[in-house]
Amino acid sequence: MAALSAPLDRANVRQREQGRSRVSYLEGWQVIAEANRIFGFDGWERSTLISRCVAEHERPIGRDRKSGWGVTYIARVRITITAGNRTLIREGSGAGHGIDADLGLAHESALKEAETDATKRALMTFGNPFGLALYDKQQRQVSDGKPVVTAKPSPAAPQNETALEPTTITALQERIKALAPARLEAFSKGFRAAFQVPEAQHSLAGLITTSRHQRWIEGFLAESSAA
Repeated sequence: MAALSAPLDRANVRQREQGRSRVSYLEGWQVIAEANRIFGFDGWERSTLISRCVAEHERPIGRDRKSGWGVTYIARVRITITAGNRTLIREGSGAGHGIDADLGLAHESALKEAETDATKRALMTFGNPFGLALYDKQQRQVSDGKPVVTAKPSPAAPQNETALEPTTITALQERIKALAPARLEAFSKGFRAAFQVPEAQHSLAGLITTSRHQRWIEGFLAESSAA
């Protein structure tokens, strides 16, 4: 609950031009990374209930105005959170637009954007870390910084490990989340043993921070693929 009610870190907020004004938003990968950090890899699921193309038309694209396509999709996504013996379900709808010279690529881009938009809107209902704070025009729940909680390295851990980029962390989290239940349980036990993580630490998502963690995870994933 503390993580959900914490202010949104301003460093995660992006801005874009929309009409004659600037709009604040969170990127899709950031929202998914926060869900993995707060709920845990195996603590939440996303399912697409609806995805439908609602517009497709030829249009000029680029500076040279070459022939291309404009495509629009709508999507509805359901987020299911497992918290102890409770199951929480939230849904969100979104839209996505794709513009490309290739019709197939325009469809792909529009569909992905619609599902990401719907995911962000569903997760937003869980609190500030997912963008709820941005709906307040004064952004009173957006802070200029937050304390960073990282895993405590084992006594034998090298001190010159490099920190992972957020996109790398998110990619690793998604690969772990895709593991079969039995392998996911084996991952949890192995990671805890390798990095001395106590059982009281429910979620492992926020503990993946350095290249040392990445090497161990990629080794585990390679063994899982070969099995």
